[in-house]
Amino acid sequence: MNNLTTLILIALAGLAGQLVDGGLGMGFGVTSTTMLVMLAGLGPAQASAVVHTAELGTTFVSGISHWRFGNVDWKVVASIGIPGAVGAFAGATVLSNLSTEAAKPIMSLILALIGANLMLRFSRGLTRRKLGVKPHSRGFLGVLGLFGGFVDATGGGGWGPVTTSTLLSAGRSEPRRIIGTVNTAEFFVTLAATLGFVLGMWDDLVANLAAVAALLIGGVIAAPLAAWLVTRLNPILLGGIVGTLIVMLNLPIVLTAIGLDSHLWIPRLLILGIGLVLSWRGVVKARQHSKAASDRERIEAAPHAPESVEDHAKSR
Repeated sequence: MNNLTTLILIALAGLAGQLVDGGLGMGFGVTSTTMLVMLAGLGPAQASAVVHTAELGTTFVSGISHWRFGNVDWKVVASIGIPGAVGAFAGATVLSNLSTEAAKPIMSLILALIGANLMLRFSRGLTRRKLGVKPHSRGFLGVLGLFGGFVDATGGGGWGPVTTSTLLSAGRSEPRRIIGTVNTAEFFVTLAATLGFVLGMWDDLVANLAAVAALLIGGVIAAPLAAWLVTRLNPILLGGIVGTLIVMLNLPIVLTAIGLDSHLWIPRLLILGIGLVLSWRGVVKARQHSKAASDRERIEAAPHAPESVEDHAKSR
């Protein structure tokens, strides 16, 4: 991995991944892995190993930052992080023992499903249910963590789209607490996945240490830019577009693997059209939700006017 052009492409993958993650609170792994496979030519297992090794640094810093700002529920971290680590180790072990030919369509299918999940999620305008008081059961968090960790390792990303989206849609905690808790738990998931790759493909990981450094550098450069862009870009539109691109890049690989490799421009064009419609729908929905929330806040904050004589008469 001493080709300068390849290293630049990997750094760009890290930069793009961090821009997405900074705008959405998820997506570094899935975006970086897709670009590593498509642009840098890495195999699925190598790409996932590189991404997870680089994420050891980013998730550790993220977890510390969220802890300092009081965004972490440590009980939930343990309930979701430990099963997530088990799932991630199992996923990394499975992926390490698959051939490149077998792993590529499997990973592409997982990435395409994650991209479709992002498209559908952001088409709803990030709607969240009303906050409740009953916490999630340990069993629910354990199953969610196990599944999210396995998908994260085998797909090169997906912890955020699987776990954060599910917990946000349930709406049983503050969004900042959900994001901070899930990001903190991700460090343990990433550590377990990296350990699985170390045991299963140590030589490949050592050979790609330059790629790890390039990905990390790209992510570090993008971090402050992402923090600025999140105040300028519409995150719902960004999320929908990213999901659409991930599906467009990965679904043709799946179709080719099952023998449907003719006229691939047709499904690509169809996905693009559906993605644009869903993204615009998400923007419209978000504006409607925002207006409704503003109206409710204005009504609740307004002083109650004295009842008029006419209203009093009607009430009688």
